[in-house]
Amino acid sequence: MRTRVAIIGAGVSGLASIRCCLEEGLEPTCFERGSDVGGLWKFSDHAEEGRASIYQSVVTNSSKEMMCFPDFPYPDDYPNYMHHSQLQEYIRTFAQKKDLLRYIKFETVVTSIKKCPSFLVTGQWDIVVEKDGNQESIIFDAVMICSGHHVYPNLPTNSFPGLEKFQGSYLHSRDYKGPEVFRGKRVLVIGLGNSGSDIAVELSRLAAQVMISTRSGSWVMSRVWDDGYPWDMVYVTRFASFLRNILPPFVSDWLYVKKMNTWFKHENYGLVPLNGPLRKEPVFNDELPSRILCGAVSIKPNVKQFTETSAVFEDGTVFEAIDSIIFATGYDYAYPFLDDSVIKSRNNEVTLFKGVFPPQLGTPTLAVIGLVQSLGAAIPTADLQARWAAKVFAGSCILPSAKEMMDDIDEKMGKKLKDGFGQSQTLQTDYITYMDELGSFIGTKPNIPWLFLTDPQLALEVYFGPCSPYQFRLMGPGKWDGARNAILTQWDRTVKPTRTRAIREAQRPRHFFNLLKMISFPVLLLAILLIFYS
Repeated sequence: MRTRVAIIGAGVSGLASIRCCLEEGLEPTCFERGSDVGGLWKFSDHAEEGRASIYQSVVTNSSKEMMCFPDFPYPDDYPNYMHHSQLQEYIRTFAQKKDLLRYIKFETVVTSIKKCPSFLVTGQWDIVVEKDGNQESIIFDAVMICSGHHVYPNLPTNSFPGLEKFQGSYLHSRDYKGPEVFRGKRVLVIGLGNSGSDIAVELSRLAAQVMISTRSGSWVMSRVWDDGYPWDMVYVTRFASFLRNILPPFVSDWLYVKKMNTWFKHENYGLVPLNGPLRKEPVFNDELPSRILCGAVSIKPNVKQFTETSAVFEDGTVFEAIDSIIFATGYDYAYPFLDDSVIKSRNNEVTLFKGVFPPQLGTPTLAVIGLVQSLGAAIPTADLQARWAAKVFAGSCILPSAKEMMDDIDEKMGKKLKDGFGQSQTLQTDYITYMDELGSFIGTKPNIPWLFLTDPQLALEVYFGPCSPYQFRLMGPGKWDGARNAILTQWDRTVKPTRTRAIREAQRPRHFFNLLKMISFPVLLLAILLIFYS
């Protein structure tokens, strides 16, 4: 009898999980509370209970070549950064082409997931689902939770004294859909993340005045990098990751800040992160610096308190006559259908091995897919997590002992706390390092030395070029025959939508040369210091 797997949610993580279960000969059933696939990317003009919510103008922060399913490239005429509607079209097409829709039960809500009484022996789960007011209990051999982490808003009203007296309106960014209702208004945006930046920039064209209040600041990065190429096609490379890991901290930090634009620009605009790690995850926004320079958006420190009509900031300045406050303050991790002790097994911390498996279950029959965040795209990350989880469920991949998994969690959490990331960001990780870890578990991590011996052209692109998702379907189980060609033609698909008026043949980035230029100054400085102090 085949292993029955329940999959919660039909977003990108859920679809990846269905496909990976089928590849391993498992029997998946996916429960989706909405009427369509897409999860976060299925736009609705109002926030729906239990579902992620985006605003009308959302555009991706990862480029198309870096955020595809590893064996399913985007059409070459798609823009590099897509509007949510184009990404939703791609997701729907993927589900149709891979014949995944027949495994999904739409408009079905999972209300409860509990261990069966025989769990220690069978590892089975009792799942209660509801459709059209009727509940049903079903036994499954394994569970993959794919409901994401943009569902339950973090609205820290208790952190702002006087908010209860405020006479204007306030809402969470989850409920923001567009700028029209704020025309002519004075708006305060709390939070300088991706959503807060996007919303402030959009509002600045219609609102009378827009201010952003930030507690710690952020590095604000453009989606467009060297020679006009997408940031992640240039930055997310194996060679760059190698340099960041081996260079002295002050050198690698200098390189990072250089690519975030300059310290002085961020300092002058009030954006630079304070009392936090130098490598804090950046915010992607192409327009915010220019809107600040034009006076359309202002940056202020944290709010000390609110009055009936104004906000008093920690520097003593006041924003008067506020009409609306938008809290772009992120989301809480919550799975109301599951007992918190399953994934928060210690001090209310999310305790998951590699961000996927609860180490204390005893029987590894539950996996969380898509919870880990990295400076990389969600789709290939979820795909590799799902492949690993499916192999564990199928018995072809064995997890370490509970102690070894907890030791790994403690080591990584300790390092992040030491680096200054704090408890709230302990599910963030380095993209390439993380993907290679997962790939090594299932035998899909690219063998770079072997590639240099057998296919030098491909090896150069894999090592010095972007670490695109195709690399993780290049070899090993689940190998895709089209991966090599996809890697060698990824730059062609990148320039295709922009070269609508071709002047001359497109020039590919010279990764090695550009990186050598970047490190030449700090290496020279280091050499001078060594000579001086020797």
